Amino acid sequence: MSELRDAAMNSKAWPFEEARRILKRYEKAPPEKGYVLFETGYGPSGLPHIGTFGEVLRTTMIRRAFETLSEIPTRLICFSDDLDGMRKVPGNVPNQDKLREHLQEPLTTVPDPFGTHESFGHHNNAMLRRFLDTFGFEYEFYSATEFYRSGQFDEILLRAAERYDDIMKIMLKSLREERQQTYSIFLPIHPETGKVLYVPMKKVNAERGEITFDDEDGREWTLPITGGNVKLQWKPDFGARWAALGVDFEMYGKDHSTNTPIYDGICRALGVRPPEHFTYELFLDEGGQKISKSSGNGVSIDDWLRYASTESLSYFMYLKPKTAKRLHFDIIPKMVDEYHQQLRAYQDQDTKAQLANPVWHIHGGDVPESKMVVSFSMLLNLASVAGAADKETLWGYIQRYAPEASPETHPDLDAAAGFAVRYYTDFVKPARVFRAPTELEREALEELRAGLAAWEGPEDGEELQGLVFACGRERFDPLRDWFKALYEVLLGASQGPRFGSFIALYGVSETVALIDRGLAGELAA
Repeated sequence: MSELRDAAMNSKAWPFEEARRILKRYEKAPPEKGYVLFETGYGPSGLPHIGTFGEVLRTTMIRRAFETLSEIPTRLICFSDDLDGMRKVPGNVPNQDKLREHLQEPLTTVPDPFGTHESFGHHNNAMLRRFLDTFGFEYEFYSATEFYRSGQFDEILLRAAERYDDIMKIMLKSLREERQQTYSIFLPIHPETGKVLYVPMKKVNAERGEITFDDEDGREWTLPITGGNVKLQWKPDFGARWAALGVDFEMYGKDHSTNTPIYDGICRALGVRPPEHFTYELFLDEGGQKISKSSGNGVSIDDWLRYASTESLSYFMYLKPKTAKRLHFDIIPKMVDEYHQQLRAYQDQDTKAQLANPVWHIHGGDVPESKMVVSFSMLLNLASVAGAADKETLWGYIQRYAPEASPETHPDLDAAAGFAVRYYTDFVKPARVFRAPTELEREALEELRAGLAAWEGPEDGEELQGLVFACGRERFDPLRDWFKALYEVLLGASQGPRFGSFIALYGVSETVALIDRGLAGELAA
C-alpha cells in the first residue's frame, strides 16, 4: 500500500493532482466533521444528461484518487436543486398545457406530466437516482426541498440575513444597474399561490429571522426565512450550500467559471472556507457548437449506450477534461478500441504507469482483463462486408478466427458484436459509397486476388499484411493510396482496418470472392 501511495503522491494523472489539492486543505489537522465531502449539483428542470454523468464520474475518480492518498473518510453528495421555480416548460415532456399553469412553482409542487410520481421534481429526481444507480456510483442523494423544509439550512439562512448587506455587495457588483434595483438574495415562496417570487425586499429583519416584501399584486407579506418559506437565488444558494454542508470539492462547467469568485465570496461571507473546485471544458457537437440539453444537439447518454459500453463513455470522459471535445457518434468506435488498448497495456505496466492509465481511474484500481480479441472497428468492417443483421453472423467469423472465444467466455466481445451490428446499421450502411477501381488499382487487386487464391500459409494477419504490402509497394506512392483504394473499392469507406488482419478475420476465400465482386463492378453498382 505504501508503494501505491508513494506513486500516487507523484502521479501526474489529473485525478491525483486534484486529490492532492484537497489533501493539502487538511495537512495541519483532519476535518472537524470527520470526513472530506465531495458534491455535485443537478438542476432537475429536465432529464439527466451526459454532463450530469460527466460530473459525477469525474468527481468519483478524484474521490478514489483521494482515498488512495489518505485514510480520511469521504462522502459524495448529489444535490438536486428541486426547489427552483419552473421557468419554462421543457419541450420533451407530455401534457405541456397542464404544466404551463404551474410556471414559477417549485419543481416539487409542479404535477408530474408523466403521471408516475408526486411531482415533476420527484419524477426527475427518480430518473437521476436510477441513472446514477445504473452506473454503480456511490453517493448520497439530497433534495433542496427537503434541505430547506427540514431545517437543515436554517442556521445558514439566518446567518445570511445577519450578513445580508455583505452578501448583497458581492452580488450587486455582478449585476446590471436595472437588475440591481430589484435584486434580493432571498426568493420568498408565496403562501397562497406557491410560486417562487422574484421581488425586492422591503425589510430583512435578522433578529426575527423574517423578510417583508410586496407580492406581484402589491400586497405586503412578512415570512420567516426558515422552514422552506424562502429560498436563495441560485448564485447565493451555491455558496451557501457549500457553507451549510462543509463541501470540500465541487466541479462544474466552464460556463460557471466566471461565477467562482461570487460563490467563494458568499461562502466566506458566511464564515466558511470555500471548497476546492475544478472547471471542465464543455462538449461540442459535430459542428463545433456547445451541446445543449434544450436544443438536443450532440449525443445523449442513451445514444452512446445504444452503440457502446459504459466503460467506453467513462474513457471519453476521463480524457483531457480541460479541453473542449467533440461529442458525436463518429468518435464512439475510436473510444471503444482505445479503452481496450489501455486495458491490455495495463497488465504489463509498472505502478507509476498504471496510475497514469485511464482504466485505473475508470475501475478504481480493480482493472479487468480485456477479452476483445477483435477490435470494434474490425467488427464494424466485418458487419459491413457480411451484411450482418445480428451478432450471431459475426460470431461465425470470430470463432473461426479465434476458436477459443465464445459469448460465454468473452462477454465484452459478445456485447461489442451486438453494438457493432447496431452501429453499422444506423451509421455505416447508409453512408457507404463504393467505387470502381482505376486501371492501376485493378492491377494491384488482381495480383492480391491471385496471391490469396494460391495462399497455403496460415491465416495470420501479419503474414497476410505482407502480401497486401507487396501488391501495392511498387505501384503506389504514397503507399496509403493503395490502402485507401482497398477501403473505397471493397468496403465503401475512405478509412478501414489493417487489411491483413481483416483478411484473417473475414477469411481468405471470402476475401477472394469480395475482390471478384469489386473487380466486376457489383459492389459499386
